[in-house]
Amino acid sequence: MFKFIHCADLHLDSPLLGLAARDDAPQEEIRGATRRALENLVDLAISERVSFVVIAGDVYDGDWDDYNTGLFFHRNMGKLGGHGIPVFLIRGNHDAASQISRRLTYPANVTEFSTDVPQTVRLEVDGVPVAIHGQGFAQRAVTDNLALAYPDPIPGALNVGLLHTCAEGSEGHEPYAPCRISELVDKGYQYWALGHIHKRQILHEHPYVVFPGNIQGRHIREEGDKGCTLVMVEDLSSPLRIEHKSLDVLRWFTCEVDLSSAATMEDFFASVKSAIEALADAHRRRRLALRIVLRGATPLHGQLLEDAERFSSEIEGAAYEAAGDGVWIEKVKFRTEPVTGNAQLSLDTEALFAVQQAVLGAASDDGFLDEFVSHLKGVEKNLRQYLQSLDATTVESLDDVRGLLPDAQSIIQSLLSGGGRAL
Repeated sequence: MFKFIHCADLHLDSPLLGLAARDDAPQEEIRGATRRALENLVDLAISERVSFVVIAGDVYDGDWDDYNTGLFFHRNMGKLGGHGIPVFLIRGNHDAASQISRRLTYPANVTEFSTDVPQTVRLEVDGVPVAIHGQGFAQRAVTDNLALAYPDPIPGALNVGLLHTCAEGSEGHEPYAPCRISELVDKGYQYWALGHIHKRQILHEHPYVVFPGNIQGRHIREEGDKGCTLVMVEDLSSPLRIEHKSLDVLRWFTCEVDLSSAATMEDFFASVKSAIEALADAHRRRRLALRIVLRGATPLHGQLLEDAERFSSEIEGAAYEAAGDGVWIEKVKFRTEPVTGNAQLSLDTEALFAVQQAVLGAASDDGFLDEFVSHLKGVEKNLRQYLQSLDATTVESLDDVRGLLPDAQSIIQSLLSGGGRAL
């Protein structure tokens, strides 16, 4: 038996994507995460005594600021070479031949496939012939189906296809080198090592068609466990076996907190702490970057909207109590709802009716709303934090303002009930 590693989308030294503006962001940890994940990959390859490593594109995130990025990759590939482990790689859309202006000579154990036509490299591992087929991106935007031109499998060999592709498409990823899964299966290779899609996916089994995902999540849209695929080969007559191996050092998650049973600040704190503890306990060996999403119908709804800064700080405190420095709060989203019915009976009926009528009147008064929009600059700073909690960016139209009115009603009701700050 022998083993090989399939990885993709290393995106070495990927930028912080706006997190540099956050004073509390673990910037150095995020900036260095892709490098540490690559070091974990190298250590895994050595400890598992793999016979080779294939990298299905996007080693880099684009052109290097200087040679340090390239040198770091080369040193790690050289470490593999020192253990007799060859590496086979293709270029993807982020490190296409046209995208990288600087060049360094690869260590002798690294083979980069042609960007002009599909290329086949043959080797023998423990008496088993292996043929690796691949083609890299010459330009960033490759819209042709590269897989169609890949050669037929070599009889009597383990055939591995190395391809950077969107396959049949995935939301959030450019439609580069598209192909049908059936086309890959029909090619007759035993394993397709794909790259480009950052979420781990097994598109087909026997033959395997696999996206391993990227080796390190870089932001909240790349949630969960990130790593590579370890492929185990018994012999040519036996089916391949695969196993996911974690490599990431900073793990991103959306943490949903149900506040439907929270009526007091103590309830709020306990609910948040419990939700964070559950994630921290499940991923104790890694630091977590969490986006907290507050949901549920709760009597605290108006207070949450009126004093978001305070509640965000309470969440920071709950996170520290739950996991110390092991958790960083990336953002807080307020998605709660007001409690209807009995919870509102404590409000003066006349006052509640007046609030409801005022909100209804505002919604139909275009002149009032238009004047409000024109005076938004005066409250721009406070409004910005609230809008960010809703994934909104601007309030420019009357419809935008109408969308805020239900929350405005909840805030006023909270103040009337004594739950908010004094007027």
